[in-house]
Amino acid sequence: MYVSFRAMRICFCAVLAALPAAFVTAQTRMVDASEIAASESIYVNNRAPLPAAPFVKLPVASIEPRGWLGEMLRRQREGLAGRLGEISAWLDKRDNAWLSEGGSHGWEEVPYWLRGYANMAYLSGNEAMLRETKIWVEAILNSQREDGYFGPVNERDGKREVWANMLALQILQDWYEYSADQRVLDLMKGYFRWQMEYPEEKFLRHYWENSRGGDNLLSVLWLYNRTGEKWLLELAEKVHRCTANWMQESSLPNWHNVNVAECFREPAEYFLVSRDSAALRATYNNFRLIRRIFGQVPGGMFGSDENCRLRYIDPRQGTETCGFVEQMLSDEILMAQTGDLLWMENLEDVAFNSLPAALTEDMRALRYITCPNMVQSDSRNHSPGIQNGGPFLMMNPFSSRCCQHNHTMGWPYYAQNLVLASADGGAALLIYGDCKARLRVVGGREVELDEETHYPFSSDVSLTVRLGQKNGRKAKTRTPEAVQFPLYLRIPTWTEGAHVTVCGKTVPTQVSSGLLRISREWRDGDRVELHFPMRLSLRCWALNKNSLSVDYGPLTMSLFIKERYERRDSRETAIGDSHWQPEADATGWPSFEIYADSPWNYSLLPDTRQMQVEWGEWPADNYPWNSHNTPLRIRARGARIPSWTTDSTGLCQTLPEADAPRGALEDIMLVPMGAARLRISAFPPQFANQ
Repeated sequence: MYVSFRAMRICFCAVLAALPAAFVTAQTRMVDASEIAASESIYVNNRAPLPAAPFVKLPVASIEPRGWLGEMLRRQREGLAGRLGEISAWLDKRDNAWLSEGGSHGWEEVPYWLRGYANMAYLSGNEAMLRETKIWVEAILNSQREDGYFGPVNERDGKREVWANMLALQILQDWYEYSADQRVLDLMKGYFRWQMEYPEEKFLRHYWENSRGGDNLLSVLWLYNRTGEKWLLELAEKVHRCTANWMQESSLPNWHNVNVAECFREPAEYFLVSRDSAALRATYNNFRLIRRIFGQVPGGMFGSDENCRLRYIDPRQGTETCGFVEQMLSDEILMAQTGDLLWMENLEDVAFNSLPAALTEDMRALRYITCPNMVQSDSRNHSPGIQNGGPFLMMNPFSSRCCQHNHTMGWPYYAQNLVLASADGGAALLIYGDCKARLRVVGGREVELDEETHYPFSSDVSLTVRLGQKNGRKAKTRTPEAVQFPLYLRIPTWTEGAHVTVCGKTVPTQVSSGLLRISREWRDGDRVELHFPMRLSLRCWALNKNSLSVDYGPLTMSLFIKERYERRDSRETAIGDSHWQPEADATGWPSFEIYADSPWNYSLLPDTRQMQVEWGEWPADNYPWNSHNTPLRIRARGARIPSWTTDSTGLCQTLPEADAPRGALEDIMLVPMGAARLRISAFPPQFANQ
């Protein structure tokens, strides 16, 4: 039977119309980040000869965080981070080193604080905060001298210290992304010319700047990627030569917790210049080296207090709040550069399980050190159990001049990494959170991604694609033209049986942990649904007496301990080097001691079959990081260990031995580690015959 070409065409079109719309032009597969070829120049990527990154952070105001993260940022704006200028002596504008030549204070604390404060302003659009930000940014820009140097002049032993300048450069880079202010590029060119000419034997020789030269290196590469001036690559080599050696096989230049969290990535940054794979491997080695001994604890960090010490590896050791936010920033930088799930999941580990508990719920006070196992948060001196001598476990708004100012960047930077651009003109969700993101994709088309989720307190993420008009023109029709671009989705390593649908149809790909690439012709209103089944699992910390942690998806669980808060005078319970403005009202900024009002010395029966996951209502205030109203609880079984008590300073003793006598098994309740200001997160194991 003869069938005309026209009839065949009609039949073929009918078949296409009957197929699921999501897959007519779709290609879905699991990919490695190395397969993402840089083919679009919509956003600034690494310029040749630097290797292109698979993912690129969007400009600073591109993302609108919502849900619990939006609530965290709201509390931060109204709390200590947003109002620190009212109380901190270091932010006092009178005689400030950034506002007046020869000023006496604030050279380090101002840029520490301003990194987070400015980005809170960009994300929220708050006019008062934007005005305050501009005062300081203008001061930084206007501080440049004829020789190219800018900022306060600090000299010791005839050597200029430039550590604070590294922080200020990050502030200027963010300001440039927000404002396109050409003065930023001009200042950076002049300053880096000064660095090129500054004698190498004097450059980066002081302790902090020597450790943290990687921050300087990253800014040099940032400028090179925007100007292409080859001499900047020579400067990058000089910065690396003068920075502490973070490429050692079995040691680190120093064991200061913030230095490690911030500086372990320096070799990976230098890899962009050298293309020597040994440099990239060194960053991975640094990360694992410190965790092999001091990181045998939950929460994504390592137990160092201020500095790691041999024999002090128990989960009662903690990390500075500074260390949490610096580790998160390092993870954010590395996940874009490498596309490795290691950095994405460590970022979530620290963000979900460590950082929230370092501050009070209203985010008006923080503590210097937070530990995986801590049963008292007070103003006592816990040294030498905690390295630092003084009230370093106290929730105080006036204390810890470093963490007090530096903590501000943690949540704003996290929010800005919820959606990234991919090097091939697409978009990527490598961490998950409720938000809207605006970006340009292949051909310069404007796209809005609307992500709805309670993750990590939910297994489900819903993404709606909204399309703008081509080249930003107004629509001639009611429906924008479709656009083809790739979308990258991280499938976590902790999930099994992940399920992804596009427009209601399951993707035709075997989904496993890694990066799922969906490349298709997207239409306005298309929806992507992700389901990541969460399950209970146990981790064993061999070096810490085989202690156990309970995980549910990306959340680590802690023993529920009733917390009793006792208000104290912040001036009386502040760390010794704290300073505040004369007008600061301490009664409006109280500090708190937190004591356990229920038993905490429990072992854990390591049988997930006898654990029960319980879900409650989502909190009305959108704040799940409260041990009393968190929506997730887990019932488990454990036994009291009477000999496991506090020591003479009130610090919980190190983990008991395996043969320590136990009481009878009883029901215990677990809550998310990040919601517990007091917690036991690494449990002694309880065996059936005990």
